[in-house]
Amino acid sequence: MYLVESKGGAIACMLLALFFLGTWPAIITLLERRGRLPQHTYLDYTMTNLLAAVIIALTFGQIGDSTVERPNFFAQLSQDNWPSILFAMAGGVVLSLGNLSTQYAWAFVGLSVVQVISSSMTVVIGTTLNYFLDDRINRAEILFPGVGCFLLAVCLASAVHSSNSADNKAKLSSWSNDNETGREAALSAVSEEAIPSKVTKDLENGNVPVRKAKAGTATFLIELEERRSIKVFGKSTFIGLSLTFFAGVCFSLFSPAINLATNDQWHTLKEGVPNSGSTQIIL
Repeated sequence: MYLVESKGGAIACMLLALFFLGTWPAIITLLERRGRLPQHTYLDYTMTNLLAAVIIALTFGQIGDSTVERPNFFAQLSQDNWPSILFAMAGGVVLSLGNLSTQYAWAFVGLSVVQVISSSMTVVIGTTLNYFLDDRINRAEILFPGVGCFLLAVCLASAVHSSNSADNKAKLSSWSNDNETGREAALSAVSEEAIPSKVTKDLENGNVPVRKAKAGTATFLIELEERRSIKVFGKSTFIGLSLTFFAGVCFSLFSPAINLATNDQWHTLKEGVPNSGSTQIIL
């Protein structure tokens, strides 16, 4: 089983993880705004995640000789490490719930607000729990000022959401969004130059032209509502914020669960069973 043991390798893995964590929300949000149903997107995401986990377990999990301290993937299948398996599964459940919640939260409150709040909550709660799980091995005077900065980011992101919501209401105040007449008028206001010669169709049904208006305008907001798969007009933004905070709590529990599965701080494994038994499950 291959393990990263150097600080340089760990930092490289962290940077690679940050790159992927920063790109997949934008891609999924773009798909939803173009009409892709969230349940279809999440099904694709889940199947790809499972496929990647199997491939990594059968490759990195089988590199090198299997030892008692570092058993390979197939050797771990016969070990009595059910406590670690259950912790890892619990981490997977909360991670999936968080991912599913953010898909809907992005539609209600926007990508920038959701990511800032949920990620900051993950750092604040997750770091605190891991600090005590790891028997306070890190220096609190260095660790928690950074955590406080993320807590401040949660407050600022909430303020940004309030400002964005008020701005959108002001832009849409002159439009009648409760009937089809108002929507047709909004769509007809788009200039011919804004409509491409080859009109793109809706990704799911292929029957709704994708028009382009100037970003940030009332026309743009109404066109986006017509095209997107999750309709948000007339719905309380409190729903989006609730989903965002719920996702943040779920994400924050993922890391402690994986920490328990990997390092067995609660001593749930039987004597002689190595702590690394859940590494492949994490992947």
